Amino acid sequence: MRETLIHLGEPPVVANAGVGVHGVASRTDVFRLPELWQLHLYQYEAELTVDGTPHLIRPGRVGLVPPGTTVRYRYQGRSEHLYAHLRIAPAGAPRTVPVLQDAGAELPMLTGLLLQAVASAPGEPERTRAEIWTALWRIAHLAPAAERPGPHPAVTAAVAYVEANLAAPLTVPAVARAAGVSHNHLTRLFRATTGTTVVAYIRRRRLDRARHLLRASTLSIPAVAASVGIPDLQAFNKACRRELGGSPRALRGESGTAPESLPV
Repeated sequence: MRETLIHLGEPPVVANAGVGVHGVASRTDVFRLPELWQLHLYQYEAELTVDGTPHLIRPGRVGLVPPGTTVRYRYQGRSEHLYAHLRIAPAGAPRTVPVLQDAGAELPMLTGLLLQAVASAPGEPERTRAEIWTALWRIAHLAPAAERPGPHPAVTAAVAYVEANLAAPLTVPAVARAAGVSHNHLTRLFRATTGTTVVAYIRRRRLDRARHLLRASTLSIPAVAASVGIPDLQAFNKACRRELGGSPRALRGESGTAPESLPV
């Protein structure tokens, strides 16, 4: 086994976390955790076989083994690693993750997260779950971008720029500059990746955020309009009716919050 599928839609349940010490009583371990994932951050050299597939352990490599998998370790001597045994719910989209991979530049961050998870386990199990969940997300993105399915880097950069600047004036040339590509190239990439245009994406995200703020906050309607980059109230009203099916006041009323508590 060289890769596994993992779901990261919910934080894992951490059954145990600590510092494992092996290779002292025996140079070989063979075992299986029927119900738990194994997360390891290695600090030594050894041989690892996962369901018959051999791997080489080196310092700075991170391992993620699914439940019910037989593992065989062959140590060179005393060997220490950080570990966590996890229950991971099948929530969210599955992601393909190598069973063993180099942590690379993420090693200091992953080491800090796992050390904090271990330290928090006795008194703050919630924090342990949060630290491990963060570590899992970082591990899921360790593979080089060329090896991971996903959007073109320019599209990712364009989306990040748009999300960070929804309240500001946005133009396609400005978004393209932020993404490091030409206007026309971004337009082609964006449509191929998302099925829509950059302008349509900006409009949809602004109105999605407006709907959320109208329903979930007590921000005034002019403040909501300004916060999503449509400060002209007439234009904001038209956009809400066209894209969301109702006026800002009507959308706010759908939240069930008393109108008098919501300044407009």
